[in-house]
Amino acid sequence: MYAVIETGGKQYRVEVGTELEVELLEAAPGEAVAFDRVLLVADGDAASIGRPVVANASVSAEIVRRDRGEKTISFKYRPKARRRVKKGHRQELSVIRISDIVLDGKSAAGAMAKAEEARKTERQRLEDAARKQAEQDAVLAAKLAADKAKTDKPATKVSTKDATKGKAEAAKPAAKTSAKTSGRTAKADTTGAGDAKAKPKSRPTTRAKAADAKAAPKKTQK
Repeated sequence: MYAVIETGGKQYRVEVGTELEVELLEAAPGEAVAFDRVLLVADGDAASIGRPVVANASVSAEIVRRDRGEKTISFKYRPKARRRVKKGHRQELSVIRISDIVLDGKSAAGAMAKAEEARKTERQRLEDAARKQAEQDAVLAAKLAADKAKTDKPATKVSTKDATKGKAEAAKPAAKTSAKTSGRTAKADTTGAGDAKAKPKSRPTTRAKAADAKAAPKKTQK
C-alpha cells in the first residue's frame, strides 16, 4: 500500500518505512505527526483518488531530525544602473519516517506486521524441521558406527592371532639355526685344541746332526 500526501506545497509518494525530507514542521524530533491531505491511496489493484482529498484516509509519521537543505544563490541586477544583489539561502527541513497508512480502518502497518509474523513462523517451522532431521541423522550415524565396530572386532582378533603365530614360526627356525651354528663353532674349537695337544714338538735326530756336521766347512789351522 502506498499514498500520495501534500505538505509544504509539495506532493510526495510514501510507503510504510519511507524516510523523506519535507518543509519544516512545528514538531520536535521523536514526536508523531499526521497528514490529513491524502490525495491518493493505492492498495494492490485498487486505488482511491481524492477530490481533492481521500475521505477516511490518513498518514502518520515520526520526526527523525531537523536538517538544512543545500545552499541556493539568488542574484539580481539592473542593467545600466550598477545595481547588483546576491543572496544565499538554505531551507530548514524536517526528516520524517512514515509509520502507517490508514484507509477505512485498514492499516498498512498492521498488514505488514502480520506478514512478517507469518514469515517468522514459517522460518521457525523450517528451522525446527531441520533440527529434528539433524538429530535423526546423528542417531543413525552413531548406530551405523556401532554396528561396524561389532562386525570388525572378530576379523581383527583372527588377524592378530595369525600374525603372532607367524612371528613365532619365523622365530623358531632362526633359533635352531643359531643353535646349530654355535654348536659347530664350539666343536671346531675343541677339535683344534685336541690336535694341538696331540702333536709334540719335533726334535732334530742324530743323523740330521751328523749330516749338518759334514756339510759345514772345516777350519784350516795355520
